[in-house]
Amino acid sequence: MKLSKQTIGHTDGGKVDLPSAACFGYPEKVLQFGTGVLLRALPDYFIDKANKQGIFKGRIVVVKSTDGGDISEFSRQDNLYTVCIRGTENGEKIEENIVNASISRVISAKEDWNAVLACASNPQLQIIISNTTEVGIVLVKDDIHSSPPVSFPGKLLSFLHKRFEIFGDEDNKGLVIIPTELLPDNGKKLLSILLELAEQNRLSHQFIEWLNQKNFFCSSLVDRIVPGKLPPADREKTESSLGYTDTLMIMSENYRLWAVEAKDPKVIEVLSFSRADPGVVIAPDIHIFRELKLRLLNGSHTLSCGLAHLVGFVTVKDAMADSDFVTYVKTLMLEEIAPVITDRNLSLDMAREFAGKVLDRYRNPFIEHRWLSITMQYSSKMKMRDVPILLSYVERMERLPKLIVLGWAAYILFMRSELGNDGQYYGEINGKKYLVNDNQAAYYAAQWSDPARVVETVLSNEELWGSDLTALPGFTEAVNTQVLNLQNNGPKAAIKNFEKNY
Repeated sequence: MKLSKQTIGHTDGGKVDLPSAACFGYPEKVLQFGTGVLLRALPDYFIDKANKQGIFKGRIVVVKSTDGGDISEFSRQDNLYTVCIRGTENGEKIEENIVNASISRVISAKEDWNAVLACASNPQLQIIISNTTEVGIVLVKDDIHSSPPVSFPGKLLSFLHKRFEIFGDEDNKGLVIIPTELLPDNGKKLLSILLELAEQNRLSHQFIEWLNQKNFFCSSLVDRIVPGKLPPADREKTESSLGYTDTLMIMSENYRLWAVEAKDPKVIEVLSFSRADPGVVIAPDIHIFRELKLRLLNGSHTLSCGLAHLVGFVTVKDAMADSDFVTYVKTLMLEEIAPVITDRNLSLDMAREFAGKVLDRYRNPFIEHRWLSITMQYSSKMKMRDVPILLSYVERMERLPKLIVLGWAAYILFMRSELGNDGQYYGEINGKKYLVNDNQAAYYAAQWSDPARVVETVLSNEELWGSDLTALPGFTEAVNTQVLNLQNNGPKAAIKNFEKNY
């Protein structure tokens, strides 16, 4: 029995959170560009939750804006899907199943662009959400009169222009537009691209004024680990328990955050679904949420991934079963990262509270998060996430952060590789080869030809880091010492014995 409107009438509500009949009658208030699992497990999750509480009372029209993939499964399941929440909170396991009824229909932009444009005439439409990956929010030469335009900004501008043609500058017909792509100030960046694209397409001054004045572009930050499909055995077990099959079933962790930057009362009123779950935060400035996620979650992941892989841990879950590694990560976050990201808006208590949630997420026994996957584009992640932490620590504390030093040493050692027959670069640990999936792989392979100078050469590369890190007193010597320590004594010993030198 496949999940559908008919199926849920015969499903045990004690095992899964089900929508009421009222949820299917709500008007379409949201247009969403993207069918990905993050959108379905975060914004769509919040909207579904609000609908079930009788708060938002609106459904989502989803636009598949890329060419690949099949959307027919949505219609076969009446656009219903199950979200399986799996995680830990304060040491307690959380397992929850939810049938999400927030989506009314899914349209292919490529196959039926006119149906997408027809949504512009809906007077009840209030919100546009997107997640087209970071490369989706870029300016490319695009004709907004194409069917469809090539780029996401082109499609969005075409849609907004259509809405302006229908309603003019009529009050309350502008929209709240919230990109969720992982870019700082994504709302502001998207608006700037649309304005430039509007000029390129020689759109009217009246439209450009309406675009700029009557629509609200809100930057946002999303944070939830959504692995996607359950492992086959878990999915089979869950479907057996619930009494139906669901090819759209996805799993996500319990932690959830959607921080939306807005202060206009009209926007806050439109985003009424925020009242249904504390995971939606509307604030005039979301910098602190980005800083917490970027430094404590992403930054600690990046500083730990090479070290964990060198030890031999395959997944984050594996590493968190090792007490020495847990102590390393906890100390890294609480003693070296949290104290140096504070400012007048971000207190140490806030940072440490967030670090505790990160540890819960690290410990999640349901998610197979592979360390090698986290090392993808390791160099750019180190620059964006961890160089600022290093510089801030040295400036504020006037000494070197020993665990961050160890993380840098592990990174440099991890990047030692050789060119394979397939044109890719591979490192080796304990006789096993691993892919170095990084744009700087060739550079590191060349630098490791001179092991005695590799640390100094790498750290002095201003193009890599934005500054000469050898200028930090004692940093080069400390990293070099730890590289030798990792090579001679092994990464397990380095993790186990860090406290002796802390």
